[in-house]
Amino acid sequence: MIDAPFGPDWKETTCESCGNCAEACPTGALIAKNRRKYQPGRVKKVLTTCPHCATGCQYYLVVRDNTIVDVEPADGPSNKGLLCVKGRFGSFNFVHSPERLKYPLIKNKETGEFERATWDEALDLIASKFTQIKKEYGPDALAGFACSRSPNEDCYMLQKMVRCAFGTNNVDNCARVCHSASVAGLAMTLGSGAMTNPIGDITGDVDCIMLVGSNPEEAHPVVGMQIRQAVARGARLIVVDPRDIGLSKMADVHIKLKPGTNVAFANGMMNVIINENLQDDEFIKERTEGYDEIKKIVMEYTPEKVGEICHIDPDLLREAALMYAKAKKAPIIYCLGVTEHSTGTEGVMSMSNMAMLVGKIGKSGCGVNPLRGQNNVQGACDMGALPGDFPGYQKVTNPDVIAKFEKAWGVELNKKPGTHATDVFGAAIRKEIRGLFIFGEDPVVTDADQNHIRKALESLDFFVLSDLFMTETAQYADVILPGTSYAEKEGTFSNTERRVQRVRKAVQLEGEMRLDTDIFIDLMNRMGYPQPQLTSEEIMDEIASLTPSFGGISHRRLDRGETLQWPCLDAKHPGTPIMHVGKFTRGLGWFYPAEYVPSAEQPDDEYPFILMTGRILYHYNTRAMTGKTPGLMMKEGHSFIEMNTEDAVRLGIENGEKIRVSSRRGTLTTTARVSEKVSPKETWMPFHFPDGNANILTNAALDKYARIPEYKVCAVKIEKI
Repeated sequence: MIDAPFGPDWKETTCESCGNCAEACPTGALIAKNRRKYQPGRVKKVLTTCPHCATGCQYYLVVRDNTIVDVEPADGPSNKGLLCVKGRFGSFNFVHSPERLKYPLIKNKETGEFERATWDEALDLIASKFTQIKKEYGPDALAGFACSRSPNEDCYMLQKMVRCAFGTNNVDNCARVCHSASVAGLAMTLGSGAMTNPIGDITGDVDCIMLVGSNPEEAHPVVGMQIRQAVARGARLIVVDPRDIGLSKMADVHIKLKPGTNVAFANGMMNVIINENLQDDEFIKERTEGYDEIKKIVMEYTPEKVGEICHIDPDLLREAALMYAKAKKAPIIYCLGVTEHSTGTEGVMSMSNMAMLVGKIGKSGCGVNPLRGQNNVQGACDMGALPGDFPGYQKVTNPDVIAKFEKAWGVELNKKPGTHATDVFGAAIRKEIRGLFIFGEDPVVTDADQNHIRKALESLDFFVLSDLFMTETAQYADVILPGTSYAEKEGTFSNTERRVQRVRKAVQLEGEMRLDTDIFIDLMNRMGYPQPQLTSEEIMDEIASLTPSFGGISHRRLDRGETLQWPCLDAKHPGTPIMHVGKFTRGLGWFYPAEYVPSAEQPDDEYPFILMTGRILYHYNTRAMTGKTPGLMMKEGHSFIEMNTEDAVRLGIENGEKIRVSSRRGTLTTTARVSEKVSPKETWMPFHFPDGNANILTNAALDKYARIPEYKVCAVKIEKI
C-alpha cells in the first residue's frame, strides 16, 4: 500500500511534512506536490544556502521561466542531503509574493499615506534628513540596524555606511535579542564567541549529548534529525528544558527545570562532578584560570539546594552530571533557552564552565555549541554589525584597530562604542537618537514590550526601513526602500558552525528593487563619503583584507567547492573545524564565577504564571517568509498558549478555548492548548502570529553584559473569557 507510515490524515499525526520520505522514495510512488509544476529537463538548478535557521542547509533552487518552482536538497556538510519542512517548502513562495515591495515609498506627512517615489527622490530625502540630524545633533544621534537574514556582504556594507557616512558606532543586529549573550559570554571565557565544533562532529561519533534550553527538532530541524540518529546509534541524551519537547521522549534524563535557573543548574552539575572527583585536573591546571574561585562558589550549590531552586529531583541532577562527566565524547548544545534571560551571558559562561571542568573543549565530539537562530546571525556579528566591534570582533576601543580601519576606509572614525539595539529605543524616546535606518528587521513584532517599541519609533525625527514586505514596523517609517531576497543576489551566509557558504542569484524579478549593497553605497556617496561601487565578490575581498579570521575566504575558493570555517587566515589555510585545540583564543580559558540570580520578574498573586516564548517547526520569526506558503499556514496558522492540565482544571479552561492573557505591559487573546508539556504555573507561547503576539507581554529587562531581553521569563495572568 502506497502511504505515509503515519496513517491517512497527516494533519493529525506526528508527520513533520519535511518531504525527506518523498526525496528518498526510489520508485516515485511518493512525490512532493511541487514536482507536478515542471518537467525536470526544462528547468535550471541553482546551488544556494537556506535562508531560515543557521544550520546552513545546502540545496538547489529549481527555476522555470524565471520562477522558483521547487527545492532539491544538496549533500551539504551540515545537512547531508536532508531538509526540513521550511527549507523544502517555505523558502521560495515569498520571493514571488504579490505582497513584495517593488518601489520606494515616501510617507505623505499630511495624509499619513505612503506614495510611490523615484530612487533619486527617496535617497536624496534620506541623505538630506540624516545629514541635517548629524549636523544639528551630532553623529551619535543616528543609528542603523543590519539584517541577520541578509548576506555577509550586505551586513558589512551596512555597518560601513553607519561608521563612515553616519559617523557613529550605533550599529547592531538582531543577535542582540537572541544570541548576543553567546557572543559576549564565550568571548570572555574562551576568547571567541562562536560555536566550537561542527554539526557533524557533535552529532556523529559521540557518547552523550547534553541539550540545554534548545528544541532543535523545531528550531533547527535538520540538527534535530541528526541528534535522533545519534541516539538511535547509541548515544545517550540529557535534555535540560522546562518543557516536554520531542527529544525529551528519547532522553536518558530530562531535567525539567524552572525557567531562568540555568546558572543554578550548571553550578549544581559542577558540584557533583567535583565531589565525585570527575574533573579533569590536568586540563584545569594547564589550560584554565579562575578554578579555585568557581570551586568555592559551586560547593554551595548542592543537589538538594539546586533541586529547590530549579524545582527538580536532586538525584536526576546527580545522574546527569555523572553521565556527562564520564562520557569520553560529550558536546553541550544550547540555544535561546540559555541566552534570552536577564542573566543570559552568565548562563552561557556557565556552559563553558561545565565543559572546561571536564576538559571537553578543543576536542572532537565535545565543546560548547550555541545553535544560532537565524541563517546569518553569526555572519552579521562577524561582519562588525555590533556597537563595540569592527569586522572580526576587532574592538573599537583598540587604537591599533582604529588606525587600521581609518587608513583602509580613508575617514576619521568615531572612537566611542555605540548604543546597543535594545537600548536604541529608550534613547529614541529620550530624543538622544533621532534618526534610524533599519535593514530587514521588524522590531515591533520581534522585540520585547511591543508598546515600548511603538513609542520609540513614533519619537524618531526620521525613520527609514529597507525590507521585502510592508511589515508592522514599516507602518512607522518615513521612507520605505524595497530590498532584494537571498534568491535575487550573490553573497555568503555564515552558519552556526562558522561555515561560510555561498548564496547565488536564481531569479530577476520585475520591479524597481535594487541590491541592498548598491542602496548603501548610493547613500554613502550622497552623505559625502566617497564609496566606490563594488560587487559582492569585491566586498568579500575587502572583508578578507581587513579581517584576520576571514583572511583566506573568497568567493573564488567557495565556488571551487571548498568548504571553509573561520578562522581561515590566508589563501592556503584550510579553515578551522574545531576551535581552541591546544590553546584557547584568549590564552587560558576563564572559569567565570557565576552565581544564580532570579529572573527580573517573578510570579505573584496578581500575575501567578511564568510565560516562556519560542519558535515552532512550521514558521520562522515573523512569518514574513513562511506565512506565504499555504501548506505551512494550514498546519499552523494561529496563536496559542500551552498551559498545564492542573491549572486549566482550576480555572475551568478547556483545551482549544479562547482565553485572555495579560502581563504588566499588555493583554492579548489566544487559544489554550492544555497538556502536561509545561509544568504547573508555567506557560509557553510562540511569537510568530499577529492574532496573539507574545511580545505584547514579554519583559524588556536586559542582561547587563549583552543587553539581551528576558523573553524566556515574564509574569502573566490567565483569565477565562
